[in-house]
Formats: sequence, structure tokens, C-alpha cells
Amino acid sequence: MRLTKLAINRAELAETVNRPVSLRIYPERLVVAAEGQILCEHARLIQRSHDVPPRTFYDWRHYLAVVQRKPGALRNGAPFAELPKGFRQLQDHMLRRPGGDREMVDILALVLHHDEQAVLTAVELALEGGVPTKTHVLNLLHRLIDGKTTNGPTIDTPQALILHREPKANVERYDGLRAQLAGGRHAS
Repeated sequence: MRLTKLAINRAELAETVNRPVSLRIYPERLVVAAEGQILCEHARLIQRSHDVPPRTFYDWRHYLAVVQRKPGALRNGAPFAELPKGFRQLQDHMLRRPGGDREMVDILALVLHHDEQAVLTAVELALEGGVPTKTHVLNLLHRLIDGKTTNGPTIDTPQALILHREPKANVERYDGLRAQLAGGRHAS
């Protein structure tokens, strides 16, 4: 069996197009393997009724390698019509801006290296914060992964550190320092 362009693409699958693969068919799943490594695994979806038209099921994760090369496919690609809600909301924001499709692809590609739920949580936090950008999503994702919280516990300040006298802004001190430097030697 050879994979064709109709096959489901993933980082590994995109590289095996038109190369020999084996398809292992089990009662509950299908497994595609090449060169001794499993490339993908899918649950079998068997419809028992012939009255219902056939339906195509997509897994958007498998198309990430392709959409990284052609980010415009994100706009109308059938696999990306079924993204999780947070990703769809972010996609709506991103695709309104120039270069937003590339940013959206970069954010979706984070699931290749990080837990999908962590990426989705970072996206939802960015949307809640009103800053749906790739940089902000990355920042939030790394905070989630590192275990850093954004709203940490309140710290009680010891009595010795409490101010008894509020400092006053005194711009004359600055003028005095400038006058001292003007009279002495300084690098300028």
C-alpha cells in the first residue's frame, strides 16, 4: 500500500507520501506504520446503516505539517472546521490581521511539542486577557508548563518594611546633581 495525497497528513505522514506503508486493521482501530514505526492510529468508525450518507472524519493535528508550508489552507481547509472552541475563537481573531494565518499555524503547531490541553488553556487565557497574540500565548504556555501562577498568593509585609513617611518627589535634587557634574569632570 502507498499513501497518496488523500491520506491523512502529520509531520511523519507528510514525509511518507508515495512511500510504502503498512495498514494494520483491528476491530476497533486502524494503525498506519512505516519502517517499523507507528505513524498514526485511528478509531474505526463503522456505520451500520446504508441510508446515511458517508461522512469524512478529519483530525486537524495530522494536517499541521502541510499547513505549516501553506498557511493559507487554514482558512478553508475542511480539517480545521472542527477545531476546539478556543482555537476557533483565536482563529477568528488571527485571520482578520495580516500575517495572522501564519501566527495561527504556529500556535496550532505547539501541540506537536506540548500537551494539547495546556496549549488550549493558554489560548483561552490569552482570549480572556484580550491579547490574542502568538507571543502572549507562548508566554502563558510556558508559565503553565513551568508551574508559575499568574495570580499568586498575597504576601503579608513585615511591620519593619512598612513605610512610616511617604517619600516626596524632589526634582531640585536632580538639578543639583546636574550642576555638580557640570562643574566637575565627567564623560560627555
